[in-house]
This record gives sequence, structure tokens and C-alpha cells, in this order.
Amino acid sequence: MNSICIFGDSISKGVVFDAVKKKYSMLKNSFANRFAAEGLRVANHARFGCTVTEGAKLLLRHSESPRACDLTLLEFGGNDCDYNWDEVSRDPARAHDCKTPVEMFSARYKALVDAVFASGGRPVLLTLPPVDEVRYFAWISRGLDADNLLRFLGSVRRIFTWQEKYSGIVRALAEAEGLPLVDLRAAFLSLRDYRAGLCEDGIHPNEAGHNLIFERLKLSMS
Repeated sequence: MNSICIFGDSISKGVVFDAVKKKYSMLKNSFANRFAAEGLRVANHARFGCTVTEGAKLLLRHSESPRACDLTLLEFGGNDCDYNWDEVSRDPARAHDCKTPVEMFSARYKALVDAVFASGGRPVLLTLPPVDEVRYFAWISRGLDADNLLRFLGSVRRIFTWQEKYSGIVRALAEAEGLPLVDLRAAFLSLRDYRAGLCEDGIHPNEAGHNLIFERLKLSMS
């Protein structure tokens, strides 16, 4: 294998939260950059905050990439399952949809896979690294009404199980379509404490997490 292209969100982009500077930054040793350092040609089209819907638009813009690369990595779901927490905080009793509801997520991911094939690419799906629901709740509730957020969620644990549901959809799609799947979630959960591989915000993998992703991808694609 000589080349890969990547469509995904901030995890694939290599975004981490710098606990010292208290801001997001780009990780020099992200999993994508490590592949490039080993001599692979990497076309990374991932974007911060990207959903599967926006991923389809990126694919249209870079439709030549899948054909030009040996594999196309797809990593979506973390933003799709997220809510507008400001709106939830203001009115927790109202029904709120996440950015990409479950049925829509499944259908649009399938359409994205089909588009990769139509572009001459070979798609590989990635499951979602698990979220640390405690740290993530603390992160999203900054400046908001935490009690209202809990009223909507029912419990902080629902953050974990809801995100897990989207990872399960990715797995189910790979199985239904006979697609290669790299189970990043299983890799993290096999650790004694998967939270050690996540940033302070509870959702972005830190350098240790990116190292784990790199090793699992390298093993799967060898």
C-alpha cells in the first residue's frame, strides 16, 4: 500500500485540546501524519466538526482522491450524534434532534460509501473511539444550565450509549456491505483505562490515542 485518502472529522484531522494553552491545536504526531512520515502519500480531507452530510460534499470537491489512492478511510459519527447543547439548555423539555438523526445517518453513510465506489475508491470504515461521558458533560455544560442538560439526557451515561449507537451503525453498515472495518472503539476499550487516550474535553484522542489509532490502522491495512 502506497497511498491513502481520508474523509472524516476533527479526529482524522488531528485536532487535540491543549490543556496548557486551553485551546484546540493540531497534533504534530497525529495518526495521519505518522503514516505520511513513514512514506505513505496521504490526502487528508478531514474537517473539524464534519458530519457525514458534509463529508459527502467534501467528496464531491475531492472526487479524484479515492481513485488516486489505494484506500479511502471514512470516519464519521462523532459530530452526527451531537446536539445543539445551547438549545437543549434553554428548553430541555422540548424534543431535540441531533445533527444527523439515526435513520438519516445510516442512509447518508451508505450513500457516501456508494459515492466512494463510484469515484473509483476502496472505502474502509472506522468505528468511533469511545467518549468519556463525565469529562464531555463537564465540557459541554460550561456556561450552560447543567441541570437542564441532565433533565434532557436522563443521566450522563446516556452520552456514552448514544455515541456508541452511532458507532454500531458504522459497524452494521460495514457488515451489510461487506466492507473492511477498523474497530477503533474496540482498540480503546481494550485498554485498562481508555480515558487515558482522550483529551480533557473527553472526546478527542490525545497523542497516546492517536498512537493507538495509528497502530491499529497499520495492523489492519498491512
